[in-house]
Amino acid sequence: MNYVFFDLETQNLFEDVGGRDHVDQLKVACAVTYSTMKNDFTIYWEKDVPALMAELKSATKVVGFNVLHFDYRVLQPYATHLRLASIPTIDMLADIQKVLGFRVSLDNVAGASLGAAKSADGIQSVEWFRKGELDKVADYCKADVDITRRVFEFGQDNGFVYYKSKLGSKLKVVVNWSKK
Repeated sequence: MNYVFFDLETQNLFEDVGGRDHVDQLKVACAVTYSTMKNDFTIYWEKDVPALMAELKSATKVVGFNVLHFDYRVLQPYATHLRLASIPTIDMLADIQKVLGFRVSLDNVAGASLGAAKSADGIQSVEWFRKGELDKVADYCKADVDITRRVFEFGQDNGFVYYKSKLGSKLKVVVNWSKK
């Protein structure tokens, strides 16, 4: 089994491309994977997208947070020969949203489940990219992949993850991320 945890950062913000309906125009700045088979991270830049696609296609499962509606939509213009949604994928946000009926952030779930917080956000990442601070972009994306992996493993081990309600209560949401 090779689970590949995946996240990407973009070159542009929604406001640069005419809003959320144009996710496919955001362009890849950096992508990071963590492969359970290699037990290591790999960093990809826009020029490396073909190698990223090969890794995603070779995975037993790709795991991400909002990967179906964001990351794959950003990547799709680079993969005209492949429908990314056909790759076996676990989208943690989609699974959680299906149970709760609303969206929660990775930061919310990681904070409630692990006591860990994200190190920055996508807006900061775009600013770093534009300033040429590529190490910061890669480090941030790698940290997001790591926190995604840790939340997923928590869900696998426990059959649930925690999230914080708008009133601050720590609540459980059942997840089925079995170790098959």
